[in-house]
Amino acid sequence: MSPFQDLRLVLEALNQECTFSEGDTIIGTLSFYLNSDTTVKSISVKAKGDANVDWTEGIGEDKKTYSAHERYLKIKEDLVAKNAGGTVLPQGAHNINFTLKIPQGEMPSSFKGENGKIVYMVEAKISRSWRWPSSVTTEIKFVSKTFPTIQQAMLPLSGSVDKELGIFSKGQLQMTASVNRGVCFPGETLSAYARIRNSSSKTVKPKFSLHMKTVYRASGNTKTSDKVIFKMVGDTITPRSEVTVPCEVKIPVDAVYTLHNCQIISVEYYLKVYLDVSFAFDPEVVFPLFIVPSNHVHAQLNEEVGHI
Repeated sequence: MSPFQDLRLVLEALNQECTFSEGDTIIGTLSFYLNSDTTVKSISVKAKGDANVDWTEGIGEDKKTYSAHERYLKIKEDLVAKNAGGTVLPQGAHNINFTLKIPQGEMPSSFKGENGKIVYMVEAKISRSWRWPSSVTTEIKFVSKTFPTIQQAMLPLSGSVDKELGIFSKGQLQMTASVNRGVCFPGETLSAYARIRNSSSKTVKPKFSLHMKTVYRASGNTKTSDKVIFKMVGDTITPRSEVTVPCEVKIPVDAVYTLHNCQIISVEYYLKVYLDVSFAFDPEVVFPLFIVPSNHVHAQLNEEVGHI
């Protein structure tokens, strides 16, 4: 039985979201209770961040597994340094404070997906001679300060498409679509619209869908996931008519941030505005979107106001 009772690792919150980023200092306390005087070899605490991907393709003899690993962070601090005779800790409660400085540099945000994850941990370990070490870990939410340049994407985005129908019907479909911004944050709502001129003999339905595209990479191979995280279907548009369809695009509160600075995992978003046409290819307009922390968006908006 381990002499270390109530072994705990508590970290101070630096902000309301309880996140950490490049350049931050992790401040914490390792606490435990000893039933008797105990000799330890060393006590250390470390922070580490790792990305891992893993997936399997094929069946039977053609089955193959792909995996990859990237390390982005590893820092260590000795709380009780090693020495030849060990260090005797007295019976009773112990609270050991520590700090770990996260270095500057480009590190990806925390992420967990179906075939991969990026996880940052703080681990404390107590080593004793001829004994299994006692350890305790806690996961931290890491948010990168490095995002794509979003200044241009703060402006409205627009696009248009024309489609000539034939074989089963005649006429032309024209659509102009727009979204008020190409940058947003989780929980925000973007305003989009589609202006449709249906000069054909077919009925069509306007649709808006927000997609999250995740790509996992290993050994020169990729595994792609494309999920619809928001969708709106408009009313049917009759032949020989022209309408404007608005759409409030709701970004899920739990949407992960755009991920672009990891070698083996990437996350992108795009908004697809399209017309559902039976027995024909659907004409569409696609807008790339960046989902970033709210403070990035607010800082950019404040900067634009300051330039007015």
